[in-house]
Amino acid sequence: MTSSAGSNARAHIGVTGLAVMGSNIARNFARHGHTVALHNRSIAKTDALLAAHGDEGDFVRTETIEEFVGALQKPRRVLIMVKAGDPTDAVIEELAAAMDEGDIIIDGGNALFTDTIRREKSLSERGLHFVGAGISGGEEGALNGPAIMPGGPKESYEVLGPLLESIAAQVDGTPCCTHIGPDGSGHFVKMVHNGIEYADMQLIGEAYHLLRDAVGYDAKQIADVFTGWNQGELESYLVEITAEVLNQVDAKTGKPLVDVILDAAEQKGTGRWTVKAALDLGVPVTGIAEAVFARALSGATDQRRAAVGLASGQLADKPADVEQFTKDIERALYASKVVAYAQGFDQIAAASTEYDWNLRPGDLATIWRGGCIIRARFLNRIKDAYDTNAQLPSLILDPFFQEAIENAIDSWRRVVAAAVQLGIPVPAFASSLAYYDGLRAERLPAALTQAQRDFFGAHTYERIDMPGKYHTLWSGDRSEIQAD
Repeated sequence: MTSSAGSNARAHIGVTGLAVMGSNIARNFARHGHTVALHNRSIAKTDALLAAHGDEGDFVRTETIEEFVGALQKPRRVLIMVKAGDPTDAVIEELAAAMDEGDIIIDGGNALFTDTIRREKSLSERGLHFVGAGISGGEEGALNGPAIMPGGPKESYEVLGPLLESIAAQVDGTPCCTHIGPDGSGHFVKMVHNGIEYADMQLIGEAYHLLRDAVGYDAKQIADVFTGWNQGELESYLVEITAEVLNQVDAKTGKPLVDVILDAAEQKGTGRWTVKAALDLGVPVTGIAEAVFARALSGATDQRRAAVGLASGQLADKPADVEQFTKDIERALYASKVVAYAQGFDQIAAASTEYDWNLRPGDLATIWRGGCIIRARFLNRIKDAYDTNAQLPSLILDPFFQEAIENAIDSWRRVVAAAVQLGIPVPAFASSLAYYDGLRAERLPAALTQAQRDFFGAHTYERIDMPGKYHTLWSGDRSEIQAD
């Protein structure tokens, strides 16, 4: 059913920005019985949506912002699905000028969380609620049930929450949507979700690379391996679609599609944002960072072409026991994935403290179990870990994951060592293992670093046997003094 906006405001929610994601989420609302007001800068997109899917629910066609806002029940709820940055600010300003105190603007795009903090503060001063909502699941999730991570004022969630929860993915009867926390917390959590996604995809890529170049499997054989892995502890959306991708045959050449795709990965920026934010917070997210850099290296095609044929050194022979090495890769992949999630949750915990968000990691694990790109079987284990100990210092220290890594550690080391000997780059596997070794080390070389800093910059150091800060008079008699 479709209609034009009239004097009776009857729409439960409005969606502006009707590209694929916006159109699909509008359809999702309509399919769940909500009346949806539609708006787009180009009227043609609104009409195209109605022509193709207008029979899926109750839509209200609008052309202007004033007409759009006028079609909404109070408190008005508008979901913005436009390009992040200046376009979002422009739409927000246009909407805010037409809305009343208590109305709610929701940004469902991949906005930088600091922009969301700024926007929420500005709009709250005008009496409006602003909600930065991370939405994960891609086009399919938007239509059939995404994971939704809304931040903003808690009182706005009381009005908005039932709508969002009705369209979110459901796992064991629980919606994959909850109020995350104040201001920019929803978009921060979605950003880190995407960072974990980067790491997960890179780790899967490295496993594929090893199965191809170290084991010698073709695409179909590797697809079968991933299909098998998806029946066990590695069960996840990304492992599932990896098998599907590897099984795809190119219609033009008859070769596996993966073999004719240019090996230069693109990115839209959320991975970089995750790494930048981690640097600001002083949190090591080495697996995510290596995944971001690996994409950047893959895109340096001119440099890579020029470097083909550079010295490799004496390479080792390929593993003799193919079955055992394949099992080793599986275990290394699992252990490295645990590190990626652990680092992501560490970053979220640090931001929660920095911005006073009071985030609950168990809630995040719950809503990431369905709808989103990183949904995986072991998110249930992560939920259990934080339900048991909400103050868990690191996911790696949970008894289940500690045992899982202990069972995988020898395989993990064999995989990284073999990759180095074979000249196969595994930056995410290797950095994840190095992070784990650094975390468990009783003593790191940072003591030397502190002594060096004190030598050239008088930056002081602490001692293991006495409290306080100390400085050695390096250019004098090298005696030690207590610093102020």
